[in-house]
Amino acid sequence: MNASDAATDPGDGQRHAVGTAAMISGRVTNRQQTDARVFVIDDDISVRESLELLIRSAGWQTDIFASAEEFLSQPRGTVPGCLILDLTLPGLGGLELQKQLAGRPDLPIIIVTGHTDVPMTVQAMKAGAVEFLTKPVNDVALLDAIGAAIERSRAVLRHDSEMRMIGNCYSTLTPREREVMTLVASGLLNKQVGFRLGITEATVKAHRGHVMSKMRADSLPDLVKMAARIGLQPAAKH
Repeated sequence: MNASDAATDPGDGQRHAVGTAAMISGRVTNRQQTDARVFVIDDDISVRESLELLIRSAGWQTDIFASAEEFLSQPRGTVPGCLILDLTLPGLGGLELQKQLAGRPDLPIIIVTGHTDVPMTVQAMKAGAVEFLTKPVNDVALLDAIGAAIERSRAVLRHDSEMRMIGNCYSTLTPREREVMTLVASGLLNKQVGFRLGITEATVKAHRGHVMSKMRADSLPDLVKMAARIGLQPAAKH
């Protein structure tokens, strides 16, 4: 990529970037900014530094890289974030890196490139890129895309955290408590659960209390939602 893709007047470009970022920053809460990280991969140093200034001015943390290999060599924590990726990189190309990151839905990818190759664009979008922008990039469009990508990342991480919590709680249940949870969540009354399992209604109530406590469920609807999320279904009657 050529340095000509960047702003022709760095001073004016930087001033405009800071002003735009300040405007965008007002739309985002402090927590949404400080706990998120934006990664930038571009082999043009002027582009990297310009994007870094813009992103930091908006309040987000950022890490910049000159190549996909450099990015892959660095450890990344599990925090909300996104990746701004140029497709035409030396060595490992943007599309190849995108394939390697296909298992990371918590890291949405925004493609930013100076080339308008339609087949490449289609391929990148089919591979899951959340946005495709061509240079020179509109600051507002880019910052809006970053904000949306970070919220998507946050939602994925929140879902993953909740699923881990439910799974960890479920692993503490005894086999009998798991049976009771499944049947109660399916809508059966305590008496019906007792009949299905061959135990007394009082015993069902005791197990149900243990289940609610161990699963950290505040109510029956809460327990039903947890059961649905981990795919619990009562076994067919024989």
